[in-house]
Amino acid sequence: MPRYLPEPPFRHDYTPKIGVLLINLGTPQAPTGKALRPYLKQFLSDQRVIEIPRAIWWCILNGIILNTRPKKSAEKYASIWTEEGSPLFAHTQKQTLLLKGLLGERGHKNLVVDFAMRYGQPSVSAAIQNMRQQGVERLLVLPLYPQYAASSSGTALDDVFRTLMSLRNMPELRSVRHFHDDPGYIAALAERVKTHWQQNGRGDKLVMSFHGVPRFTLDKGDPYHCECLKTGRLLAEALGLSKDEYVVCFQSRFGRAEWLKPYTSAVLSNLGKAKTGKVDVICPGFVADCLETLEEIAMEGKETFLTAGGGEFRYIPCLNEQPQWIGALADLVERQLAGWDLAEAEQNLERLERARQLGART
Repeated sequence: MPRYLPEPPFRHDYTPKIGVLLINLGTPQAPTGKALRPYLKQFLSDQRVIEIPRAIWWCILNGIILNTRPKKSAEKYASIWTEEGSPLFAHTQKQTLLLKGLLGERGHKNLVVDFAMRYGQPSVSAAIQNMRQQGVERLLVLPLYPQYAASSSGTALDDVFRTLMSLRNMPELRSVRHFHDDPGYIAALAERVKTHWQQNGRGDKLVMSFHGVPRFTLDKGDPYHCECLKTGRLLAEALGLSKDEYVVCFQSRFGRAEWLKPYTSAVLSNLGKAKTGKVDVICPGFVADCLETLEEIAMEGKETFLTAGGGEFRYIPCLNEQPQWIGALADLVERQLAGWDLAEAEQNLERLERARQLGART
């Protein structure tokens, strides 16, 4: 087997392009046990996600989890599946198209904007190879995780680097590590909450639920916990909230180990027991609605709160295709591309197109 993937045919009549690749977590192809099994196997085989000795975890994963969890997970996915398919896939695809359109309106016509999923399809490898076929020689990678964690942004970048190792002619590379305190991102979140309050009235408590990670990752140097707290503080400041009016918590526990606290389930249960009248819940760590927000929070979280005695549970959707968020994303991309001579590349493209129109042979 060749060590390197085939390179696109060399041409003299093209202008090198700049690529922007958005990366999200991923999703199964369908809400079925058959589709969930390979997806979960790929996801749970990632050593950045599961930091258990490989031999021990292989037995647990293949002997127990993959024989029991796919069916249960499929039922959950089925509860949030839409006519467009997976919400995460649909929102990520729309965000990509809107970002490409907005950057084009700003004059950046020489950009190739695409998306990939760390697990499932479209794969990171396929997306990068497609970009190379389109003449991309400079690549900006933007994992769609506001807060950096080794098990999210870290593994997404791992996949990028593995793909580049298979290329003979590597593109120049830049990557976005995090944007947890980006002013545009925080402003978009604040606008999301304010719009919800304008339409539904203000709740008694704003719960900010982030995806959880094992507690030991914090002890080993993962900055995720601190970045989540900073996002929460900045969002609260943008909304003018006091410390008693909001709470930051963590969801999606897996296994028996201690995870970051407080747990979202415990927070919602306690708010319910305290007879809280109205609770608003937002998930700032997700920029697109998915299983963890639509099923775990909007459904399971609601049941936990109401069963414990709470009044009204209101879930605030993720940023999704919110115009202010797409604008913030475009601003972030433009800042990251600074110094890559966007204007010069676009002028070269325009000159080449004019030459073609005049009948020049290139």
